[in-house]
Amino acid sequence: MNGTIAVGVTDASGAQSALDWAIERAAARRERLLLASVVGSAWGVGGEDAFIERATHRAEALLDSAAERARAAGVDADILIERGDPVARLIDVSQRADLLVLGSDFARDGSRLRGVRGVRITAGAHCPVVVVPEAGARGRTGVVVGVDGSEASEKAVAFAAAEADRTGDPLTAVMTWSPVPVPFELDEYPQNYLDRMQDLTAEELAISLAGLRQDYPDLTVSTVVESGFPAAVLSREAREARLLVVGSHGRGPLARFLLGSTSQAVLSHLPTVTAIVR
Repeated sequence: MNGTIAVGVTDASGAQSALDWAIERAAARRERLLLASVVGSAWGVGGEDAFIERATHRAEALLDSAAERARAAGVDADILIERGDPVARLIDVSQRADLLVLGSDFARDGSRLRGVRGVRITAGAHCPVVVVPEAGARGRTGVVVGVDGSEASEKAVAFAAAEADRTGDPLTAVMTWSPVPVPFELDEYPQNYLDRMQDLTAEELAISLAGLRQDYPDLTVSTVVESGFPAAVLSREAREARLLVVGSHGRGPLARFLLGSTSQAVLSHLPTVTAIVR
């Protein structure tokens, strides 16, 4: 492949899991790593220069250690120290990569570790982003992809299918639907209406997956179609999966800075390693 995987490197446990994931992927695909750390810009406060110099040396040591780990696995690795806002700088780094890998901002219980930088970086990145939870996904199997018929969803399906075919994992495609909301209490919807919604969604999913059999004749594909909140259903289906893939749903002139509600919800409670594709 000879592509480039960029990795945001910090000393956080999630970032170390992300580094492990990126090294393993790069070794399997014969790709290079670009290991990047960001030290903030100076504010002009007295004594700040010495502190930033120490922080830069520490970042260099962190990157050197990460590069040694990569090279020990047979992976070529370059290192990069940027200055400025971590979100903006890593978005810039994503322009030089085919994939950006980050550690999760959230602990296993859903509490924030270091703000929501990962969500903001993912929203602005110029390439697909993989976010790795602290626990990683070792020992798991299967790739799950969320489908909604959008252009971003089409790219997510393509990414997920290629990944599943490469690793020999089964692919599970998930599509959800919701009955039309009404401004009054309703005991139940007509059953024929619910059945029709289910059938129409299944048909739309089949259309979204058309061509996979021809492109990947050995790929095992299963589908899940049900009424429910997309993030909840995806998280349930991906709980034991090796990888979850969703599309980023930014639109219009602000698309670079927006994520769909499903992507944001999944990122805040990662069920597994998750790729966000735009």
